Amino acid sequence: MEPFTLPDTEQLPEVLLELAVPFEEVNAVLAARTALARDRGLRSAFDEALREQAAAIGTVGRPSGLGGGRPAGFEAAGHLLTLLFVALAPHTRAYHRALGISPAVSRTTLADLGRQLAVSRWRGHPDGLGNPSWLTLHFRGELYQLGRLQFQRKRLTGPDASAAAAAGFGPWCLQLHIPDHCGPLSPEACDRALARARGFFARHFPTEPYPAACVFSWLLDPQLRRYLPAESNIIRFQRRFTPLRPPGEPEDDNPLRYVFGDTDRPLDTLPRDTPLQRALVDHLRAGDHWYVGGGWLWLDEDGDRRGRATTPLGPGRAPGHGGRERPSEAEPPASE
Repeated sequence: MEPFTLPDTEQLPEVLLELAVPFEEVNAVLAARTALARDRGLRSAFDEALREQAAAIGTVGRPSGLGGGRPAGFEAAGHLLTLLFVALAPHTRAYHRALGISPAVSRTTLADLGRQLAVSRWRGHPDGLGNPSWLTLHFRGELYQLGRLQFQRKRLTGPDASAAAAAGFGPWCLQLHIPDHCGPLSPEACDRALARARGFFARHFPTEPYPAACVFSWLLDPQLRRYLPAESNIIRFQRRFTPLRPPGEPEDDNPLRYVFGDTDRPLDTLPRDTPLQRALVDHLRAGDHWYVGGGWLWLDEDGDRRGRATTPLGPGRAPGHGGRERPSEAEPPASE
């Protein structure tokens, strides 16, 4: 592996542009680069974190090492984690090249660094990445963006693995993620992404069998059917999947985080500009809760047909849920 290096201050803005880093973040990243060059202890902590991340490239399911936010020594430097991924990117691209993955897929996948900086600022983290562990999936080669959807190499464990075995697949499964800022979640866009994934993973990861895809998201909460029309993109997305497991505990903050960014604001102060925003708020104000659902579909050529032929995602009400039927329509929000 090549030695760890960072672009100098003249090269860095162009490198950040390749990773879709928003222009308003560039000067802060440059300041972090200067701080790193001046502080030997900070550079030592940075290099150690970088070695750990580089050693994990190509692995599946290894802990991120960034779950607590910033590694030791990073506490006072908001954009050092951005630089960590900048320094890791050449090694990720080399891994992609060795597998025959196209530069276009590498570019769109690693551009999630810039998207996550924008999302972090929107969610109230103006000093850098609010969820760095998420990006380790991209930069370790676990996750790839293929059109409208992102696909994560996943080996299911625990109850999810048992449920997958009972359904006739697993434990290998491609976990779907729905990124923001990528247009509507239309059936046609999803069809194209799933078709790309079938060929992509068979070609580049032939020893990892992926007969099915799975998703774990509040977008699969069957209660949404009480608010959204049958032909809305979200409900059509739901209909692709067969339930993998019943919902667990309420996770009201989950949809609020992805639709509104801020989970701490009082409900009556949240925007009500779209039907989906109104539905999420009205549901909670009525004393109901939102749940994360888990679903799966086959990835073979008949995958969508076979997924719809089995039991769909329920009639629209989880056990113990209250509420009323309300017609509406909405485009899908962001999802990590």
